[in-house]
Amino acid sequence: MKPITTASILAGGMSRRMGFNKAFIKVGGQSIIERSLKTLRSVFEEVNIIADDIALYGNLGAVVWPDAVKKAGSLGGVYTALLHCTGDRVFVTACDMPAVEAASVKRTAELFTGGDAAVPFIGGRFHPMHAVYAKSCVKPIEEMIRAGNLRINSLLDRIKVQKLTEDAYNGLAIAASVTNINTKEDLSKAGIEI
Repeated sequence: MKPITTASILAGGMSRRMGFNKAFIKVGGQSIIERSLKTLRSVFEEVNIIADDIALYGNLGAVVWPDAVKKAGSLGGVYTALLHCTGDRVFVTACDMPAVEAASVKRTAELFTGGDAAVPFIGGRFHPMHAVYAKSCVKPIEEMIRAGNLRINSLLDRIKVQKLTEDAYNGLAIAASVTNINTKEDLSKAGIEI
């Protein structure tokens, strides 16, 4: 199986709970999205950003693709990432994950051996924003969008998913790598000051 060459960072969220754009929260002197770009570039040949506000992200040195379907949330972001990936699979993450780790990302990509997606199952739940999706997901996503079902976890119920447990990431910081920031309390728990 050929290696995955493309990664996409989804940056289209409204940040309603936070009240401001989480992508630009500074961690160690760099915004979360800048950190994610640097990390993903160490693993993949091509890294892009999925966001409708091209001007906001255009100065980060990455191609920015607007959502193919407006207001379709993370599911629409994954759909857009799949439409623009170079090969038959794409690694997808979100712009609000401050500790995305190269080794955990690489392991996720390497563990994909078939089916429609490889998704970490850490802390008792799936983490669909630190996952690999195959082009075979395009049709079920289109069907879900037409039906008005935008829940990304519903996609996981409809496709063949490789469930990647903690054991698959032995010795890696996968729990931190899959953690996202939604509220000011999450920031505090992660030790991030704004």
